[in-house]
Amino acid sequence: MNNSITGKNKKIATGWLIVIACMLVQAIPNGIVMNTQSLYMYPVMQAKGFTLSQFSLIFTIGTIVPAIIGPFIGGIYRKVNTKILYLIGGVLLSCGFMTFSIAEKLWQFYAIAAVVQVGASIVSGIGVPILLNSWFDKTSKGKAMGIAYAGGSIGNVFLQQLVVGTISSRGYAHSYFVFGLVALAAIIPIALFMIRMPKNESEIVRGKVQEKEEKTTSVDISYTLKEAQKNKYFWIMGIGLFFVGIYVSAYSIQYAAYFQGELKLSPSTIATTGSLFALASLFGNLVGGILFDKLGAVKTLSIGALAVIGSGVALLMAGTSPLFAHVHSILKGLAMFVYMMTPAYMVGAFFGNKEYGSILGLINLNFALGFCSGSALFGVFVEKFGYNVTWMGILVCVVIAFTSLIIVAKGMTKANKERMERLKDKNSAEIA
Repeated sequence: MNNSITGKNKKIATGWLIVIACMLVQAIPNGIVMNTQSLYMYPVMQAKGFTLSQFSLIFTIGTIVPAIIGPFIGGIYRKVNTKILYLIGGVLLSCGFMTFSIAEKLWQFYAIAAVVQVGASIVSGIGVPILLNSWFDKTSKGKAMGIAYAGGSIGNVFLQQLVVGTISSRGYAHSYFVFGLVALAAIIPIALFMIRMPKNESEIVRGKVQEKEEKTTSVDISYTLKEAQKNKYFWIMGIGLFFVGIYVSAYSIQYAAYFQGELKLSPSTIATTGSLFALASLFGNLVGGILFDKLGAVKTLSIGALAVIGSGVALLMAGTSPLFAHVHSILKGLAMFVYMMTPAYMVGAFFGNKEYGSILGLINLNFALGFCSGSALFGVFVEKFGYNVTWMGILVCVVIAFTSLIIVAKGMTKANKERMERLKDKNSAEIA
């Protein structure tokens, strides 16, 4: 009895050590790349003479490359040692970010962004979900994801202030180099001493509900990639995440240039707004994971939709008062869990573990395509129609995104119940 309890506690402790490792990845190396790049936009545009639409393409080109190879990265994780992959991804991410400091031509920024995002995909975009999905069952993975992704928010509380400060005092090039070096110094020990996959099924952390279910049924409803591609909800989910990508690219990237160039907000106001976003997203990620576990996908996505729509309305009103800029950032932060964990959570919950990495990689491709399209088209629309009309268009994308995802959550819940009954009947017939 004591040996059993000791083994269970050790398993849980190891699983949560992986969560801490993922938190650190999100907070430092991935946080530097994903959460601070928008702060460099306006300084680089001023120094190099790039237009908004030109420099916005850095996010398009820098995202499309890892999006294309995303499905393959998921497959590679089943064949290559995780530590080695993390080291490779970490070097690409951090050294690439440092290289931004010496880039002169527009094409150089594009090429570097592609390399950086490949590294980010290996250690975070695909790597973190695969780790968490491997270590935690469906009744506890939401909480694990929420805590892990909260690391990005914790890091961002400090990164927003530090990056703005270094850009203002030493210039964007110095800031790029310093924070790239910080990312490298963080990822190496994380990869070497903390990251690993479970040795076997007994190491997986399981909730009490899952343990009870496993005693009553051994039916695995997991889908292969080919089976998922034949499911209509797989494609509806892709459409929903495409529009999520569009609104995320606008709200997470374009806001800094809008606040700086259009609204002429002070650097201190922008830094405060960024910090408020970081604090709100910390709470949002923590609560979001719990909501997915407790309320399910439909209710959780509905809550997220209300927060994102409120954030968009506040952004439209930010020109009347900086207070609305802060409201925008707070609501956007509270809903951050939607794009941080929804793809990983929904793929695991509705399509299972059989080919999780490959399915997630393909699903993430839809988000990335939306993100790329949003980044490129946003600048074009702003130059032709102005910010207000463009922000209203983004709100339409928000509605389409959440409507699609809620349809998927309802449809797949019903479809998987029917799938389970069919598999149970098939197993019973084979036994008989």
